[in-house]
Amino acid sequence: MSKYINGHSDVIMGAIMTNRSDLAEQLRFFQNALGDVPSPFDCFLVNRGVKTLGVRMECHQKNGLEIAKYLESHPKVVKVYHPGLVSHPQHELHKKQCSGSSGMISFEIKGGKKEASEFVANLKIFTLAESLGGIESLIEIPSLMTHTSVPEEQRKHLGISDSLVRVSVGIESVKDLIADLDQSFSKI
Repeated sequence: MSKYINGHSDVIMGAIMTNRSDLAEQLRFFQNALGDVPSPFDCFLVNRGVKTLGVRMECHQKNGLEIAKYLESHPKVVKVYHPGLVSHPQHELHKKQCSGSSGMISFEIKGGKKEASEFVANLKIFTLAESLGGIESLIEIPSLMTHTSVPEEQRKHLGISDSLVRVSVGIESVKDLIADLDQSFSKI
């Protein structure tokens, strides 16, 4: 609920769903016993987000795919990971199972830690942060942020290099976002 459902990066909330009545009864018991209930205001915020989910997701998808295509054609990018791209190894499966994609993109920048760090430092619109699914565009370097506690050998095995950059594309003007990426690439 905290990510795309809420969409405004101002709630921490989850949901558990089941079609088993016995499990639902156990969950209700634990929720009551532990007091794990969201505040009315948090519920209001998530309800607010649900009301705009459709239009936000259309924009996330459109922006995400445009930026993925831009990155794929950029000479300072080695590889782009986005299931909406024909070059993605599971693109056909994605088309069969999904009616769209999100604004999540990963890409490998030419160089290494130095180039990736300089690139994200020079951005003006994208915010350096470890979240996703909000209206604002975020960017991070997994090897230095979300996955820094994973041993280096394991990161390599998982394909998390120092040049890997993760982007959560927001709903800002895609032209402004691409211009921001472009000006940052020009500085590395």
